[in-house]
Amino acid sequence: MAKSLNADALVTEASAKTGLSDTDGDCYREGLDVLVDDVNAGIAKGWFTDSGIDRVHADSLHYLTTRLKIVEYRRQNPDLVGRKIEKPVFVMGVPRTGTTLMSNLLAADPARRSPLTWEIDDPVPPATSATLTSDPRAIARLEAETAMLAANPSMGKYYRGSAIYPNEDVFIMAGDFKTLMIESKGRLPAYKDFIFSCDMGSSYAYHRKFLEVLQHHAPGVWNCKKPSHALFLDYLFQEYPDARVIWTHRDPFSATASLCSIISLSHMAHMGRIDSEWLGQDYSWQAAEHANRIMDYRERKPDARILDVHYIDLIERPMDTMKTIYRWLGDELTPEARGGIQGWLDDNPQNKFGKHEYKLAQYGLSMAQLEPLFERYLSRYDVAREG
Repeated sequence: MAKSLNADALVTEASAKTGLSDTDGDCYREGLDVLVDDVNAGIAKGWFTDSGIDRVHADSLHYLTTRLKIVEYRRQNPDLVGRKIEKPVFVMGVPRTGTTLMSNLLAADPARRSPLTWEIDDPVPPATSATLTSDPRAIARLEAETAMLAANPSMGKYYRGSAIYPNEDVFIMAGDFKTLMIESKGRLPAYKDFIFSCDMGSSYAYHRKFLEVLQHHAPGVWNCKKPSHALFLDYLFQEYPDARVIWTHRDPFSATASLCSIISLSHMAHMGRIDSEWLGQDYSWQAAEHANRIMDYRERKPDARILDVHYIDLIERPMDTMKTIYRWLGDELTPEARGGIQGWLDDNPQNKFGKHEYKLAQYGLSMAQLEPLFERYLSRYDVAREG
């Protein structure tokens, strides 16, 4: 009999593993139940490998155990609850448009604070300002990262990440099981419909609680990044009314091809094959939906604090572009910030680990097919074309 998932069993396992039971309500169950049902439907159709199912199980268990630890830490440290998170910066946009580069450049300023990969993965107990990059958990992950890149150097060309670089809010918000990252685990049509239509209020509330834990002994002005914040700006500004948002722009045809390529890696990990038809249909629509929802929000809220930053400017004129960004933020670009940003640029030249190659045709797509999807976006924003 094929493996399957069980939501109740996952919750029980997470509780047994941590010795904790308080999940701060059951808002997370909606997304968990949709995910489990959708994966099980895919299992019945032969869409997932046994190892892929094991991955979903392990990831879901990790999200649950992390949530339990966050809730318990807040219970034990009531003084941190409600501490201000002032003027956070959120980087978002169509996926694969330079959001990672933008996030890394902001994080290179020592005066700023970003949720780092290792601490998102293992947040309790939270680090101090002095140990953000030297905590034994960070060092262990850096060593694992070095070994992984040594074994497979080409992995570095897909995503410019590191244990001590900032990572995406998708991995924080997974604790509420409402995050687009979960949908990338395979062909999951029910979860896709759910995540594009659900109430995200609890997910943004959980995001704040997570940051409150991380900043307990390591405060600062937060920089957060997640392309799909683009889909949920009403919820973002509801939770963070003084947020400052950066929208990165890039040729949407190149971005769509790159997005399909990145998600294909997840398909191989979970399904053992690349469902090119699903990738082409689903992720071209998703890319356009990101842009459309930002434009919709701007029409409703013309005074929203959203800055447009073009990928081509980050690549060709990074320091000048950062000066413009800091002026808009109203923050000082100190000598220390300039040095950190230039140091990151010097250490991370484009294509450092090889060039990420991708083409629309790999996913049954063409520019002619996609032009109607992006007509509204391209008519409003003068985006540099890449070919």
